[in-house]
Amino acid sequence: MTDAAKITLRARSNLAFALPILPKDRRDDAVIFYAFCRVVDDLADDLTRPLEEREEGLLAWESGLRDGFEDPDPLQRDVMGLIERRDIPVGLMVAVVDGCLMDLRPQRFGTWDDLSEYTWKVACAVGLVAMRIFGARDPATERYAVALGHALQLTNIIRDVDEDLANGGRIYLPLADLHRFQYTERDLIGRVHDGRFLALMNYECERAEMFYAEARNMLPQGDRRAMLAAEVMRGIYRRLLDKMKADQFQVFGKRYSLSKAAKAFVFGKHLLKARMRGE
Repeated sequence: MTDAAKITLRARSNLAFALPILPKDRRDDAVIFYAFCRVVDDLADDLTRPLEEREEGLLAWESGLRDGFEDPDPLQRDVMGLIERRDIPVGLMVAVVDGCLMDLRPQRFGTWDDLSEYTWKVACAVGLVAMRIFGARDPATERYAVALGHALQLTNIIRDVDEDLANGGRIYLPLADLHRFQYTERDLIGRVHDGRFLALMNYECERAEMFYAEARNMLPQGDRRAMLAAEVMRGIYRRLLDKMKADQFQVFGKRYSLSKAAKAFVFGKHLLKARMRGE
């Protein structure tokens, strides 16, 4: 088993759940890309390591992607091979690392426009790479990937409010949105779950729902088969968002997830739809 495969297997992510739907060669490349994303993300989040060491590690990835690695490890060799094999713009891979670099130091986002620059790097750029691995050919699919990236990351932000606060005091909710509902940073840090918080969460949920709908409507017919794994991801995360909304966003002290059965239902539903359409 390759290093990339071991990393993906350990992660047990929603993406890993969707990968079996891909042809083997593309699945193998998706595993490499997922392992890359996991490694750089974990590097940013590992609070047991000094900040300078984590930053140095991410900058080494960035430099290696741009200029080549002097002494690449197995994953780095696999990543460089993937970039060449699938003709992936290096700038997209660098953007993912840049997003992780943004996570090294707690920061605040004033508006959605500010936050969207971050979500583009850590999620939309991921989608733009993934569509090339999956075999999408229509340039219009890029708009689908961007919309879905924003939707998925917003869902993660809503789910991980408590976890992010505990991890270095991170707040990803736009401060302008907090102000809109007269909810303060102090309220958030104090885990105040009241009517103001529910209004704020529903507002963020509506934004995510808009992006999910945008993605659904933008996927070109000719790329539906290629993007089936992404559609499974859309279905899983949309159900996760709906679950949080129905439970009134009890995100303080509770981490939401879907059962394997629920994920399998989404997987089967999208596979059945594809077969009925003859894809």
